[in-house]
Amino acid sequence: MHMTTPCIIAVAITGSVPTKANNPAVPITVEEQIESTQAAFEAGAVIAHCHVRNDDQTPSSDPEKFARLKEGLERHCPGMIIQFSTGGRSGAGKDRGGMLKLRPDMASLAVGSNNFPMRVYDNPPDLVAWLAAEMLRYNVMPEIEAFDLSHIIQAARMADAGHLPRPLYVQFVMGVKNAMIADERILEVYIETLERFAPDALWCAAGVGPNQIVVNEWAIARGGHTRTGLEDNMRLDRATLAPSNAALVARTVALCEKYARPVATPQQARAMLGLRVVV
Repeated sequence: MHMTTPCIIAVAITGSVPTKANNPAVPITVEEQIESTQAAFEAGAVIAHCHVRNDDQTPSSDPEKFARLKEGLERHCPGMIIQFSTGGRSGAGKDRGGMLKLRPDMASLAVGSNNFPMRVYDNPPDLVAWLAAEMLRYNVMPEIEAFDLSHIIQAARMADAGHLPRPLYVQFVMGVKNAMIADERILEVYIETLERFAPDALWCAAGVGPNQIVVNEWAIARGGHTRTGLEDNMRLDRATLAPSNAALVARTVALCEKYARPVATPQQARAMLGLRVVV
């Protein structure tokens, strides 16, 4: 990818962990998520990475909530790419993919296990295979969540076997406690490995906590794509809570301007990812 390539900015609006006690701006209800995402969309984000929550702020995998969120985002954020999370903190087993029949544009897919701050992020091969098959069944593009170097290689093997569509879209997740640290040289190894095993793949990078803005800059400077949002980080700096998802998107857009990278429009992002065009 070159510096003239438009940068696809994803916003992870809610996640499974942050609560309003951590930051009052975290959107919990479907209505709050729609409003927060619309502001982030208007600020420059073109992918909405979506989780849903119960009324008590605990994580949920309720397809009905995902359906209401998808309907609202399609109405208020025309053309925005809707990406559902199938992550293991929102549900167990096949409940993690129960919303795929709603046919979002994309869904996250972790193809291997690793440690998280307080638990093992468990992605057994049989469940990964089932989730990948459901995504193929419903024409949902996977975003491969790579928390470890082996996850990149496994995704390439699955694509070679026809279990994942090409080109792959791989997100390098850095800075999760007990998983891969945010390290610039390791990011370069990730990029090189992906280019070796899946030469046609596109890549994105996300950093957690104070690593968010650092990883955003590394990705943008290398011609890649990037992710921001309150799921991954709730602060502008150590002393300042982020007032919104849109504020985190705005500082990512500013980095694109610093490196003279155009920010991808929804139509450009859909074309790059091979997704259906929304008029």
